[in-house]
Amino acid sequence: MMPMVHLKFLLAWGAWAAQLVKHPPPDFSSGHGLTVHGFEPRVGLYSDSMEPAWDSLSPSLSPSLPCSLSLKINSLKMTPLATAVSGPRARLFACFLRLGTQQAGPLRLHTGASLAAKNHYEVLVLGGGSGGITMAARMKRRVGAENVAVVEPSERHFYQPIWTLVGAGAKQLSSSGRPTASVIPSGVEWIKARVIELNPDKNCIHTDNGKEISYKYLIIALGIQLDYEKIKGLPEGFEHPKIGSNYSVKTVEKTWKALQDFKEGNAIFTFPNTPVKCAGAPQKIMYLSEAYFRKTGKRSKANIIFNTSLGAIFGVKKYAAALQEIIQERDLTVNYKQNLIEVRADRQEAVFENLDKPGETQVISYEMLHVTPPMSPPDVLKTSPVADAAGWVDVDKETLQHKKYPNVFGIGDCTNLPTSKTAAAVAAQSGILDRTISLVMKNQTPTKKYDGYTSCPLVTGYNRVILAEFDYNAQPLETFPFDQSKERLSMYLMKADLMPFLYWNMMLRGYWGGPAILRKLFHLGMS
Repeated sequence: MMPMVHLKFLLAWGAWAAQLVKHPPPDFSSGHGLTVHGFEPRVGLYSDSMEPAWDSLSPSLSPSLPCSLSLKINSLKMTPLATAVSGPRARLFACFLRLGTQQAGPLRLHTGASLAAKNHYEVLVLGGGSGGITMAARMKRRVGAENVAVVEPSERHFYQPIWTLVGAGAKQLSSSGRPTASVIPSGVEWIKARVIELNPDKNCIHTDNGKEISYKYLIIALGIQLDYEKIKGLPEGFEHPKIGSNYSVKTVEKTWKALQDFKEGNAIFTFPNTPVKCAGAPQKIMYLSEAYFRKTGKRSKANIIFNTSLGAIFGVKKYAAALQEIIQERDLTVNYKQNLIEVRADRQEAVFENLDKPGETQVISYEMLHVTPPMSPPDVLKTSPVADAAGWVDVDKETLQHKKYPNVFGIGDCTNLPTSKTAAAVAAQSGILDRTISLVMKNQTPTKKYDGYTSCPLVTGYNRVILAEFDYNAQPLETFPFDQSKERLSMYLMKADLMPFLYWNMMLRGYWGGPAILRKLFHLGMS
């Protein structure tokens, strides 16, 4: 049974969130006075469901119109796992969230008419993921919708953090996505094209249809690139059974199919030798798979292996200690400094390289394989003037302003910010970046500093989560006034229901900048 104190915290938080959705706060810092009138709610049906400073410059560019490039992704149907989250309080809480979302507001879609497109915008946002949409909403309130544009080719926007639960059969893939048109702030121009070049010295970008678009301020929110092809045998290996990956809309349901089809043998989970988004996800699916095997009577036939290129299970000692206890209790095998370099899907074999002894490899047969792909900055950034030596957008870690170009900013996974790449980090960054931009627009020096806050809800079962929250220094920065290193049902409910609610209804509208205020309230202003 969930302790009453945890339920009260969640209900209070949820009620507060629902009220903000119905009555969003005014923005007094934009220079446009009270701007509640500019807020246009666009909430659809409830989703059970988880990604781009300045001096004034005067670019002179030829006019152009954006192209229409659509990317449609078909998702497969799946049979959800009927999981029981026990207790009437839990069911009451879930019903509360559903009710709150349904009543939040009517559905209004953005329709970006190409005839209205311009060749210059005061604020140009590259990327229509979590960071891009969030900042577009915030910039709309600062400079007006007609002066903001988002460059994004994809027709669908996904809440990717929920894919962990989709891969384990606890959520439907269909609940994780919505049309991009429905999340673009109304009135903001949606340029359906792909960025192929950035020219910050001339304050312009080029798209894949040969068009040139100039800007006064640029926000880069292009996310992170999945490099499955860097593993020999992939991505073609996904055409075979027994293999999946929760990191792609095309392969997440294959994880659930592999889990269901498991009979006996090795269940292998990997972590690559590169930066990744949501660094906890590769092991979350391991814990969920172990729980599924127990529920279905297959645990005694499963040898669960986590092969990670890292040297520790988690980067924050407090949570690492808690995870080590779970690993020991559930008899899970963890091998460090092991990097997946090849998949022989036709033979159900995975090849790993020992990073401590380069060139030394090991072949392991599998009955189930979950692949976390190598990741890197998007190709368009790697050779761009805005990138650092590793290809990430080179920004100040406190203000998110570019180190060389004062009218360029970065947010989210594409930046070189030394913190974990998560949606929670993007939320916290968005509030800081919004304030940074507002001051730069007034020719003032940014003062508000990002502390590296990020969060990783470590799902350890179908109704348990360890909520890890920490800063740049890998020190816990917890929101709730109880030990978050403990597995809790309340934190699972927050991960599965409250966080998607906040994402769709507040964060993407520019009204959620992370839980800093709640943290101060719950800790009585002491932290």
